[in-house]
Amino acid sequence: QVELVESGGGFVQAGGSLRLSCAASGVTFSQFGMAWFRQAAGKEREFVAGIRRNAEMSRYADSVKGRFTISRDSAKKTVYLQMNSLNPEDTATYYCAGAYGLILSSVRTETAYRYWGQGTQVTVSS
Repeated sequence: QVELVESGGGFVQAGGSLRLSCAASGVTFSQFGMAWFRQAAGKEREFVAGIRRNAEMSRYADSVKGRFTISRDSAKKTVYLQMNSLNPEDTATYYCAGAYGLILSSVRTETAYRYWGQGTQVTVSS
């Protein structure tokens, strides 16, 4: 049974940093592509960052490029999202997602991911 568990959300002031973690279980991690999406109140869920099984291949939303970094630790079966220079527009529930057979052109596509975590809240105050 595949399970994705996020952690690391919280409350931070504008300009601050947070690191989100997503621990995967029940997966062959070396074959598993992963991503972070977020959903702000009253808005649709949107892509934030994704990383293929090959950790060298990642993609970012334009809104977070240069501020957020996605990475993965195979030994821990965990993917991270380092978020720097946070601003109030980053306030949202952040979801971890995963899929086997993820191709680079689909990294930003929500429907490409079969498995989802429960979400972790990030709140950035001005």
